[in-house]
Amino acid sequence: MRRFPLLAAATFTLFFSCSDETTVYEDPNNNNNLRLESNENILESSIVYDEAGVLDILDEATITGKFASSSKVQPAGDYPLTLVAQVDVPSFQGGQNLTASHVVVDGDYAYVSYNTVDANFVGAVDIVNVKNPTNPRVTSRLYYTNADINAIAYDNGYVYLAGGVDSELSVTATANSFVAKIMVYNGRFDLDSGITYGFQEGYNATDVEVVANKVIVTSGQEGFVRVYNKSDLSTIVEAPYLDLRAVAANESNIAVLDASAGVSILDQSLNTIKDIAIDSDFGVNTKRTLDFYGENIIVSEGSKGAGVYNGSNGSFVEYIPILLDPETVDDSDVVTNAVATNEDVLLMANGGAGLCLSENKDTSADTSLVGIIQLEGSINFVASKDDYIFAASGLEGLQIIKLNRPDESLVARCSDLIAYSGSANLNVNGGENLSFRGSKRFNSLNIGGSLLLCGSWTVKENVNINQDALFEMNGTFVVGRNNRKRNVNVNNGAKLRVEGNLTIYGDLVLNDGATIEFIGENSVANIFGRVIRNGDTNVSGTFRDVRNKFQ
Repeated sequence: MRRFPLLAAATFTLFFSCSDETTVYEDPNNNNNLRLESNENILESSIVYDEAGVLDILDEATITGKFASSSKVQPAGDYPLTLVAQVDVPSFQGGQNLTASHVVVDGDYAYVSYNTVDANFVGAVDIVNVKNPTNPRVTSRLYYTNADINAIAYDNGYVYLAGGVDSELSVTATANSFVAKIMVYNGRFDLDSGITYGFQEGYNATDVEVVANKVIVTSGQEGFVRVYNKSDLSTIVEAPYLDLRAVAANESNIAVLDASAGVSILDQSLNTIKDIAIDSDFGVNTKRTLDFYGENIIVSEGSKGAGVYNGSNGSFVEYIPILLDPETVDDSDVVTNAVATNEDVLLMANGGAGLCLSENKDTSADTSLVGIIQLEGSINFVASKDDYIFAASGLEGLQIIKLNRPDESLVARCSDLIAYSGSANLNVNGGENLSFRGSKRFNSLNIGGSLLLCGSWTVKENVNINQDALFEMNGTFVVGRNNRKRNVNVNNGAKLRVEGNLTIYGDLVLNDGATIEFIGENSVANIFGRVIRNGDTNVSGTFRDVRNKFQ
C-alpha cells in the first residue's frame, strides 16, 4: 500500500485566495501543475478487456491441497463472479509511476484516485461512467503534478479529495495535508467553477468522508481529525491524534482509526464516546481503513487481517485471517489494506495476497472465508455497491467485478426447482432432463439431454450442447475469459434458449441444424469472439446484440 512521505521534491504552486484554512484555486488555465486530459482517444483506450471474463476463486481447500489429496469430486463453487473490465492507470510526463489508491461509487459513476509509490507528490483522478456495466467509459481525468491523492469522496455534484503536498516547498500551502472540493457535471470535472482547498496539520491527509453538511478529514502522524463545513470548507471542529489512518461515519457517530492506539468512536462534536484499544502493528505511514459492519466495526489490521469489534461495547469479536495463494508473496505485501461490505459479503483488500471474499450467513455468528478472487495486482482498496465490486489494484488500476447475484423475481419464478449443489463439472447424459436454480461457478458443462438453469452461473472452460440436446438458461450465464477464451458449441439439431444475459468470452459456434432462441423482450447477447454459423442454423427472438456479432 502507498506509503506517505514526510518530504518530497515537487513544488505546490497553485494560486489561492488569502485564507489560512480555506483557499480557492482561481485560474485553471494558467497553471501547469493541474490539468485535464483533453484527448478523448486516451480516455477511451483506458478501458481494457484483456482479462475480462469468468473469475476463479481459490478456496481454502484448494489452497491447502485438500482436493488434490482426496478422491472427492470438486463441488461447483458459490459466487459466479466475472471481471467486466479494467481501467488502466493514468500516465503522463512526470507521472509514470501512479497506482490506484481509492475508489468510491455513486449513481452511474465511479471516482478513482491515484498516488505515487515513490517519494514524489504526483496524483490523478478519474471519473468512470459505469451505468452500462458491459461498456464502462472514462469520461474525465484530472492530473496533479505536485500532489498525491490518497482518498476520494463524492457528494451532491462535488468530488472531495484528500492528499498530500510538501508545504516547505510551497509559498501558499499552510500544511502538508489538504482537502479539495471540485465540481463535476455530467461525469466531467468543472474547473471553471474553481477549486476550494482546506489545509490541516499532519504529514499527509489519509481519508475523507462526507456526511450531511460536513466533510470529515483525517491526517497522519501528528495530525487531526477535522470537520469542515461542506459549503466552503471552513473549520467547524477538530481534534488532535498521534497517527490517524482512516475515518468512517454513519448517521450518528464518527469512527477514527489511530495506529498508535486503536479505534475511537466519536459524536458529531468529536467528543469521545468509546475507545477500542487495538494492539496491532499498523505499519509505518501506511494507510488502513475501517467500516461499520452492522452492529460491529471492522478494521484492516495489516498482517493480522481484518479485526471485528462490537461497536457498542468495544469487545473483540473475531479476526478474519489472510488466505495465501500458493504462489510466493513477499511477507511485507501480505497486509489487509482495506475492507468493504455488501449485504452478507465481506471483502478484504490484502495487498499482494489479493482480494479475499468472505460471507456472514444468517445461520452463523462467525464470518466464513470463501476464498481469494483471482485478480492481478496488489489490492490497495475495495468498494462494493449493488451487484458490483470495484478494486483499486495498484499498478493494475481499477478492476470492475460483477457479483452476478440472481434477480429476486427470477428466483421467485424458478422457486419450484431444487438448488444446484453438485459437481463443478456438470455432465447431463442423453435422455436426462435436469433443472436447477441457484448461483454457482462451474468448471465445465457438457449437455447430452435437457438442462434448465435458473439464476447466475459462470463456466471457466467450454460449454458443449451435444447433438439434439436442449439447454435453457434464465438469468445470467457467462463463459470463459478474454485472455483465455472458451467457446459455446451448439451441435447438430441442438437448441440453446436464452432468457436473460448471455456473455461468451470466446466464440458461439452454431453447427448445421443448431438453433439459438432468445425469449422475452430484454435478453442480451454479449459475444467477445465470433458467431460461427456452420451450415443451416437458426437465430430467433428479440435481443440486444452488444457487440454486433450476429450481423
